[in-house]
Amino acid sequence: MTERKPATPAPGPLEDYIQHFDDLFAKLNQREGVRRYLEGLLLPMERNKTLTGLANTEPVVGAQHAAAQKLQWFLSESSWDPAEVNQRRLALLLAETATAPYAGGALVIDETGDRKWGDKTAHVGRQYLGSIGKVENGVVSVHSLWADERCYYPVEVEPYTPARWFARGKADPAFRTKPQIALEQVAGALAAGVPFRAVVADSFYGENLGFVEGLEELEVGYVLALQPSHAWWHPEGEVGSVAEVARSEPWQPEAPGAWQQLNRRFRDGHQEVWWALEGAAGPYGPTSAQRLLIVTTDPETLPELSTWYLLTNLPVPQSQRAKNHPLPAASLAEVVRLYGLRVWVEQSYKQVKNSLGWAQYQVRSDLAIRRHWQLVCCAFSFCWWAAGGQAGWALDQADQPAQPDLTEAVPGKKKRPSSRSPSPSADLAHGAAPGAGLAGTVDYAATLLASLVRQTPTTSVTGTA
Repeated sequence: MTERKPATPAPGPLEDYIQHFDDLFAKLNQREGVRRYLEGLLLPMERNKTLTGLANTEPVVGAQHAAAQKLQWFLSESSWDPAEVNQRRLALLLAETATAPYAGGALVIDETGDRKWGDKTAHVGRQYLGSIGKVENGVVSVHSLWADERCYYPVEVEPYTPARWFARGKADPAFRTKPQIALEQVAGALAAGVPFRAVVADSFYGENLGFVEGLEELEVGYVLALQPSHAWWHPEGEVGSVAEVARSEPWQPEAPGAWQQLNRRFRDGHQEVWWALEGAAGPYGPTSAQRLLIVTTDPETLPELSTWYLLTNLPVPQSQRAKNHPLPAASLAEVVRLYGLRVWVEQSYKQVKNSLGWAQYQVRSDLAIRRHWQLVCCAFSFCWWAAGGQAGWALDQADQPAQPDLTEAVPGKKKRPSSRSPSPSADLAHGAAPGAGLAGTVDYAATLLASLVRQTPTTSVTGTA
């Protein structure tokens, strides 16, 4: 067998990381391509992550430069499988103590969309794009993300294909809704051996009966948001919606009634008082198959941006149902903690889009888009992987939670939420690294990761998104 020729090494720990993937790239030019692509993605975020930006050539006119053409071929024409790359990336994260998932974390499900012009790019269509908050022409992808208080990273990403791409529209057997794609990702995480306490998602998924029933069939725990208007059949005069459940329980600072006070602690060390109510109405209750929780900063006014209406199948501790249920019981505080982890998927969008060029691909085919996304996931995960392997690496104490459970029930009086602002953004990379045409560095993974983590919000999670 002919000995493989070595590729030009990537800087610092990135080369060690990429070597774990080398057997997935059969040709030397592919192994060169993955190194140059990841180097480019990890450049400081003031650089565009288009093909010309990754190749360090001029915009537009530099598209014909040999370096840009090589990356174009690597993304669009070469023969590597992005699914295999994703499997290897997850295997590396599962093998490292600092990033290995465990049963206390959450599998967060969400989708994001980005504007794309024209009608030739795969999966493009006129649809709601969360990144701009309106219906526009663009591409939407469904994501699963593993998260706990220590770290967070993508598990899988899958494009949503609008009905216009199918001969029979939504009636076509190949058409899949976003909740159907999400269910496949949950099943995929289970098959890949990714443990989690519960699936966590916003009201788009919580209101989808097929998604909820699919999670029940998979026998996994879930904490899903509901709309305050969520209702059920009920006789006239009885409570019939989650908003009515919240309003039916009186609350006063000196007499909170059925509302329980929770103290939530955040990464920057500040604390906030929230209130939680275990609802009992219609099909929901502490002894029912599904529980309804209302969580808010103010039970009196139920502010829209800081009130959650949550659905969970995790049983109440020490209840009769908990004794015979396959899923571990969860207190009010535990359910709130789990849903609070959903913020990391929103934060990851900011990081992969602002720092790693998630939507800046200049390709049209389905395969090329999937390859770009998987390489962005590799760049994101590299920061955790490399930093976890560096002796003595640690975030500032203020950014590192002292214990996994950041939410606990405590006595006390009502307190308004803090108005602190998120930490300012920082460059993804700093300094200089050797190598022709390489502006920036990937030599210091701890700096890369700290820059990402310090962009995380430190105030309370707002709304049910």
